[in-house]
Amino acid sequence: MAFRNLMNKKTLGRGLGLGLNHVRGLQTVSLPDLAYDYGALEPAISGEIMKIHHQKHHQAYITNYNKALEQLDDAITKGDASNVVKLQSAIKFNGGGHVNHSIFWKNLTPVSEGGGEPPKGSLGEAINTHFCSLEALVQKVNAEGAALQGSGWVWLALDKDAKKLVIETTANQDPLVTKGPTLVPLLGIDVWEHAYYLQYKNVRPDYLKNIWKVINWKYASEVYEKVCP
Repeated sequence: MAFRNLMNKKTLGRGLGLGLNHVRGLQTVSLPDLAYDYGALEPAISGEIMKIHHQKHHQAYITNYNKALEQLDDAITKGDASNVVKLQSAIKFNGGGHVNHSIFWKNLTPVSEGGGEPPKGSLGEAINTHFCSLEALVQKVNAEGAALQGSGWVWLALDKDAKKLVIETTANQDPLVTKGPTLVPLLGIDVWEHAYYLQYKNVRPDYLKNIWKVINWKYASEVYEKVCP
């Protein structure tokens, strides 16, 4: 995830001498590069979808998040408490969109790079323990994703306190942390229509069925093993 300090957006010494660095610790974000070409996930996900999804949708969340941060800095500088509160929804929605998509791109990889290969090691064992089999996990994730009303995400997560794998769904662009601070995202699947409509129309179950062919279980395993070494 690429960052640049907010203080670089405006020169210091303006007005009362407070630039954008007045929002302590907040940083704007930029679009991350993908580790594969847009067409590398075909036929599971078309190159056209990937290009639009990455360049248009993810970029829009980033643009709007950065804009909201600048507005937040201005509101704090002016002591405008009403606007500070008002901006929280835009920050959550667009910031969540950036966080979620940054995970999503890493959850995918071409078949030639191991996409769809079943998880091994400790994550594979944990899946068998908590869901009986990988096939049972896939069926449950697909069912949860297909049943999610409107737009959102379906997640395979690790509850790091309970040391247990769980499946969760989040609405819109809510990040997984909104369901609990102990949940670590291992795998997130975007079930917004923009993730599949150009290829699968309104048949979300077909998209969910095929995306497993390019799931990057190696990445999910690396995240799991960092938390449960």
